[in-house]
Amino acid sequence: MSGREAFAQLLEDSRPIVVEGSLAAELRRRGYKEQPTALYTLKEPLLVETIHRAFVQAGVRIILANTFQANALTLERYGLADKVYEINRKGVWIARCAAVRRALVAGVVGPVGKFLKPIGPYSAEKVRQAFIDQIIALLDGGADLLVLKSFIDLEELLIAIEAAQFVDSDVPIIAQKTFPEDGAVLATEYPVQVARALKSAKVTVVGANGAVGPQRMLGIMERMAAAGCALSAQPDIGIPIIRDGQMEYNADPVYVAQSIRRLAQGGVQIVGADGGASLEFVQAIVQHLEDVTVGSVPFGQPKIKQKMPMPKAAPQRSRLWQKLQAGEFVTTVELDIPRGFDMSAVLEGARYLAQQGVDAVNISDGARARLRMNPIAISVLVQQTVGIETVTHYACRDRNMVGLQADMLGAWQLGIKNILAVTGDPTHIGDYPYATTVRDLDSIGLIRALHLLNQGKDLAGNDVAAASNFTICCACNPAAYNLDEEVDRLFRKVDQGAEVVFTQPLYDFQLLEQFLEKIHSLQIYLIVGILPIRSLRHATFLHYEVPGIEIPEWVRKRIETAARRGKEAERRAGQQIAVEFAQAARPLVHGFYFMPPFKKYEMAVEIIRRLSPERSAL
Repeated sequence: MSGREAFAQLLEDSRPIVVEGSLAAELRRRGYKEQPTALYTLKEPLLVETIHRAFVQAGVRIILANTFQANALTLERYGLADKVYEINRKGVWIARCAAVRRALVAGVVGPVGKFLKPIGPYSAEKVRQAFIDQIIALLDGGADLLVLKSFIDLEELLIAIEAAQFVDSDVPIIAQKTFPEDGAVLATEYPVQVARALKSAKVTVVGANGAVGPQRMLGIMERMAAAGCALSAQPDIGIPIIRDGQMEYNADPVYVAQSIRRLAQGGVQIVGADGGASLEFVQAIVQHLEDVTVGSVPFGQPKIKQKMPMPKAAPQRSRLWQKLQAGEFVTTVELDIPRGFDMSAVLEGARYLAQQGVDAVNISDGARARLRMNPIAISVLVQQTVGIETVTHYACRDRNMVGLQADMLGAWQLGIKNILAVTGDPTHIGDYPYATTVRDLDSIGLIRALHLLNQGKDLAGNDVAAASNFTICCACNPAAYNLDEEVDRLFRKVDQGAEVVFTQPLYDFQLLEQFLEKIHSLQIYLIVGILPIRSLRHATFLHYEVPGIEIPEWVRKRIETAARRGKEAERRAGQQIAVEFAQAARPLVHGFYFMPPFKKYEMAVEIIRRLSPERSAL
């Protein structure tokens, strides 16, 4: 009888099928803590076989090959991308040696460890190919079935299923999603929606593993059972703590085993435990299932928490957005953010600009990786004290995707309506060159997150009860060295939800025309950056030392000529160049974004006055 036939026969049995526990937990217990765990297939094959055999002797009927982190994209991060075939084929072979016809062997496929584009770095096709390469090796090694486990992203799990079926259309598949969501989400129809999606993909068994503990897993399975398919569940043994960089669990084997017993009684046919499930936990599970018939105490009809109805009318958009929509030409000015706590100069500058009729002020976020107060805090202070609206820049550099979304929820609640998403300058050029760069998301990923929040969703697709209505802004550099690449990124930003683009400062009108020609098909409001130059020294500094800014040679020469007549002539020349560019650009764009140097906000006001003498406030 083939392994596949044996698995089909197992599924017809009324007894629960127990799968192997955590090989990683057993390795840690023995003092082996290197990552990835799949590395030990090469370094300590006899140790891995010994652990597998111990689980078989405990009574498990499916062994999980040590291949969870063994796709090329994950192994690449450990310098092992060239070992994909060897690790996977050998991982299955070691498990088969331990199983010795007493258990079936599952080739294990896990996620690539990063989100797909646009949130993460990998395209769907690249991920699909990584799964195909791994699965070929697993099946070449003789795996009886595949277990696709610990997938957070349902889209990635569906890609893995499609890859498996591409390699072998008949291979049995256990497809498991991890549910890291809180109880409020798990009480909705979400788990059954996942189960139905997996059932539609024609996998053999659907289920969940990891992240949640035994009690939460019971609720998930009650809901997934409504999809009417064979079920699998392997919860973590509890919630771990991190000590010395390692996960430690404080769980009781009997409690875990009793919970798994209830899962099997409810109708879950393939059971076990995942994170932290060392040998003693699996032994307890097997003992507690000796007299259990699957489905003997079927799950009742779960109470589904109804979604809160979304407000019929979307929250009001920002004043900046309303002016753009009305066809008004807008002006914003970037405020100079000092170090420390004292924001009196910021408030003074904002008050002056508000009196002069400027539409909004830009609040940067630790530009050049310099330590400054959080931009949300400054924006709230400005809006509440002065009344002028802010465009709050927000950098992805310092926050993971949880922190970024949490801050956006807080920003909306505090009245911040315009967010300019930026990736952020690298930390090594800033005040703390050894600081960690987080950057789970780049600016494109943050734009997607904002767009989803405007629909009442987070990045994982979970409801957030009510929708925001951010004006989603992005940055672009029309003077970029590789303009085609810069334009491509802008198209991707707009595709993910960007509505307004703020450019780096420009001086050359021909560059603007060239840029406009490349983006003519985009539906987006364009606000062009203007940075008046104060001196030749200022111009050379910007050109040679500030990334993203290019001062044309003719501009530098013109200011150099003016400098021979004195400092005031230099300043006037720089100001006049900005005025001339603004006059030429004004009919083609929707607004100007001024970046006056050294808190010289009157320079921006002077340019606005010369462009729009009819504005009474000026």
